Amino acid sequence: MFKLFKNIDNKTYKPKYGGLEIFKYIGPGLLVTVGFIDPGNWASNLAAGANYGYTLLWMVTLSTIMLILLQHNVAHLGIASGLCLSEAAAIHLKPRYSAILLSSAMMASISTSLAEILGGAIALNMLFLIPIRAGALLVTVFVVIMLYTNSYKIIEKWIIAFVSVIGLSFLYELSLVNIDWNSAIAGWVTPSFPKGSMVIIMSVLGAVVMPHNLFLHSEIIQSRQWNLQNEKIIKKQLNYEFLDTLFSMLIGWAINSAMILLAAATFFRTKSPVSELEQANQLLAPLLGNHAAIVFAVALLFSGIASTITSGMAAGSIFAGMYKEPYDIKDNHSRMGVAISLLIALGIIYLITNPFQGLIISQMILSIQLPFTIFLQVYLTSSAKVMGKYKNSLISKITLYTLGAIVAVLNIALFISLF
Repeated sequence: MFKLFKNIDNKTYKPKYGGLEIFKYIGPGLLVTVGFIDPGNWASNLAAGANYGYTLLWMVTLSTIMLILLQHNVAHLGIASGLCLSEAAAIHLKPRYSAILLSSAMMASISTSLAEILGGAIALNMLFLIPIRAGALLVTVFVVIMLYTNSYKIIEKWIIAFVSVIGLSFLYELSLVNIDWNSAIAGWVTPSFPKGSMVIIMSVLGAVVMPHNLFLHSEIIQSRQWNLQNEKIIKKQLNYEFLDTLFSMLIGWAINSAMILLAAATFFRTKSPVSELEQANQLLAPLLGNHAAIVFAVALLFSGIASTITSGMAAGSIFAGMYKEPYDIKDNHSRMGVAISLLIALGIIYLITNPFQGLIISQMILSIQLPFTIFLQVYLTSSAKVMGKYKNSLISKITLYTLGAIVAVLNIALFISLF
C-alpha cells in the first residue's frame, strides 16, 4: 500500500496511471519557461534580430540546451530529496554558509522582480500611457493579490494561459511578415559572431539561467510528488519531469526565436536598430500596423505579469527554505518572502530616476549571484547524502560544473561590459 504525500497545496493525492498520464506532469516547466521569456529577454532578442538579422538565432538554440540540462538537474533534487534548493542548502550546509548563499539569492530575487515589474509597467505605458511608476504599482498590487489569494494549482493554470497568449501573439506577428526561412534555419544551427555582436550574445547566453528559476523549479516540481519511498514512482516522476522540462523549454525556444525572427523581418530589413522595448513598439506600428503594435504590447504585459508572479513565488520559496520549510502561501515565512521581493523591488523603482539604468543594475546583481546558485545546486545534486542513489554520475557532474562555469564566465563578462 502506497504511503500518501501532500503536495504544496496541502492536498493529499494517490498516484494514478493511464494513457494520458503525461499531461498530469505538464506545468512546472512552463512556470520556469516564463523566466526564459521575461522582458529582459525581449530586449536582448529584439536587439539581436534588429541589428544582425537571423545570424544570432543559434544562441537561442544553445541557451535552451543549457537551460534544459540545468533545470532538469535541479528538478531531480526536488523529486529525489523532497526538498527545494533553499531547504536543502539550509539543512545540508553549515548555517553560516547557507545564510550567506540564501541571503544573496533573496537579493537576486529582488533584482529579478525589479526587472519583471518594470517590464509590465512599460507595457502599460505603451497601451494606456500610464506613467512607469504608477504602472509598476498596478503590476505589483495585481501580482500580490494573485499570489496571496490563489493556490499553486490555480496559479499554474494562469501562467499556462499567459504563456499561451504570448505564444499566440507572436504567431500573429509572424503571420504579418515574410520570413527568410532558409536563413533562419541556417541561423539556428550555425554559430556566428558578427562584428560588435558579443555584448548581445553574452546578454542572451549569460542570462539563460536566472537564480530564482533554479530555486523555483526544485520547489514546484514537488506539486507532482506522491510517494518518496516507492522507487518505481520516483523513476516515473524523473522520466515525466524530463518530458515536462523538454516540452516547456522548447516552447521558450520557439517564443524567443519568434522575437528574433520578427525583428529580423522588420527592423533589420528596414535598417532600424532597436535598443529599447518602447522603441520597438513604436517602430512596429508604421511597419505592420497599429494592431501589431497593440498585440506586441499586450504580449509584453502578460510576460511582465507572469514573470513577476514566478519571481515572487521563488522569493517565497527561498525565504521559507531559510527556515527549513517548503513554500506555502498560507505560511508566514512564504508570505514574507513574496512581500520582501516585490515591495522592495517596487520601492527601488520609485527611487530611481532612470528605469533603463535600473534594469542594468538588476542584471549586474544577477550576474554576480548566479555562479553561487549553480555551483550550490551541482554540489547538492552530486551528494549521496542529499540525493542517495540518484546523485549525479561523474559524467553528469563534470558536464554540469562545466555548464556552470560557462554561464558564470558569460555573466561576469556581461557584468564587465556594462562599465
